[in-house]
Amino acid sequence: MGLMDSAKDALNSDKGEKASDAGIDKAEQAVSQKTGGKYDEKIDSAGDAADKKVGH
Repeated sequence: MGLMDSAKDALNSDKGEKASDAGIDKAEQAVSQKTGGKYDEKIDSAGDAADKKVGH
């Protein structure tokens, strides 16, 4: 098993899912704050797309 396989397994675990969700949420909040909430709908859509790519 290679390094990439190990990384995929870690992300697909419940702990990895929670960590990736927390990271995505934190990024969404930071961008929202920087833009004054002006693009919240687009930020949420991008966060959902990222979660689908990373999550299981």
